[in-house]
Amino acid sequence: MKTKTIALALLTAVFLSACSNNTPAKEESNTNNAASSEQGTDDTAATNEGQAEPVFQNVSVHDPSVVKVDDTYYVFGSHLASAKSNDLMSWEQISSGVMDGNVLIPNVTEELAETFAWAETDTLWAADVIQLEDGKFYMYYNACKGDSPRSALGVAVADNIEGPYKDLGIILKSGMWGEQGADGTIYDATIHPNVVDPDTFFDKDGNLWMVYGSYSGGIFILKMDPKTGMPYPDQGYGKKLLGGNHSRIEGPYMLYNPQTDYYYLFLSYGGLTADGAYNMRVARSKNPDGPFVDSEGKDLIDAMGAYGTTFDDASYAPYGAKLMGNFEFTNVEGEPAGGGNGYVSPGHNSAYYDEEEGKYYLIFHTRFPYRGEEHEVRVHQMFFNEDGWPVVAPHRYGGETIGTYEAKDITGDYKYVNHNKEITADIQQSALITLAEDGTVSGAVTGTWKLTDEHTAELVIDGSTYTGVFLREYDEGTLSYVITFTAMSAEGISIWGSHVAAE
Repeated sequence: MKTKTIALALLTAVFLSACSNNTPAKEESNTNNAASSEQGTDDTAATNEGQAEPVFQNVSVHDPSVVKVDDTYYVFGSHLASAKSNDLMSWEQISSGVMDGNVLIPNVTEELAETFAWAETDTLWAADVIQLEDGKFYMYYNACKGDSPRSALGVAVADNIEGPYKDLGIILKSGMWGEQGADGTIYDATIHPNVVDPDTFFDKDGNLWMVYGSYSGGIFILKMDPKTGMPYPDQGYGKKLLGGNHSRIEGPYMLYNPQTDYYYLFLSYGGLTADGAYNMRVARSKNPDGPFVDSEGKDLIDAMGAYGTTFDDASYAPYGAKLMGNFEFTNVEGEPAGGGNGYVSPGHNSAYYDEEEGKYYLIFHTRFPYRGEEHEVRVHQMFFNEDGWPVVAPHRYGGETIGTYEAKDITGDYKYVNHNKEITADIQQSALITLAEDGTVSGAVTGTWKLTDEHTAELVIDGSTYTGVFLREYDEGTLSYVITFTAMSAEGISIWGSHVAAE
């Protein structure tokens, strides 16, 4: 079970870039770094000797939402695409493409005819699947016209996670210009939501909720009936959490952390395309319906564009702790050469807590430097720093377990990335820094570093303090295991370091 009003001409640009491609982009899978099927754990900061390379099998699922059934992880996304994996590294494509014959909804054109007719489209956007009390699987689907917030959000049910799903009907509609919306008032795209990007989840007390929304009037949350999978009546569009005035904020996803007792609301800012500046952010609350604040204590209800604007990124860029944006780790002279090692417009994530292993994972799609609009699923391990904020491992998950390290394991040269708080299509190129034995940091930035406990990292860079972890990971860019660090400041800025690998 998943623990999981401006001119129409202006809106054309807004919604074509929101939430999902209108057509699938490279949905076929491919294989990278195929090696031994065994993956050692990271109990010590050992050398590469005796540790097998992880096996990665890549797939394309835009806007992946994760759910685990028995020992298998599934991701469902846009364009009726889905995939599965037993280890979060090697993925198998299950389905792709909104067409009759798709195993998830075999007669999709007839089954969802009302949805397509309302949204004036022939494709679907970001799906979300959850298992409810009756043991059945509920898929929350959505379709959007693309050049306006005319959308429909509904639910279908199946006995098996891989389908076939049977439609139960539309839950919400949006984009009804000049007509009443779900709350009984005239629909206004600056204050009412675009009803896409659902994430349905249980809170710690077993109550069911759905958080959703994209651009337009912002992100909203609804109370749901766990017996029917439908919203409780008389809620309208639900409670607004943030956004509005066509701010580029979408893809909400909720994760509860039992250690910190916070609900973490993950969001994607910017546009999904390779030049769209997608980046992932997070805010938290003690309650599933907020209020949500960032690491500086700012209430995200104020994260919106200025009145009368569209895509006013500067207004909301300061809100939300930023986890990841565009970056590239550039190999230095003497390092072994591997594949490319960077992301472009990573976003629309889901997240998962594996209670048995005590591991947190961030699952998202990303594009890549120099590869255009091709996109694939990526999984990174995630940790929570001393202040209770998530920090994301710099490299994709390769089966690693955080270990106990000594100062001698940490010292040396690192490729350093600062993700800053900007919403920008620029790629943050890594710079070279050194963590010296005397606890100083030199090179592209200056400051101090410290290893506390078994793996806790504290770095003071140019006067700002960052806390996080040190972690030994597999680096695809050098085809080797290296020490890394990931940390976040109180200002909500994330920094990464990846140790320069020996030839």
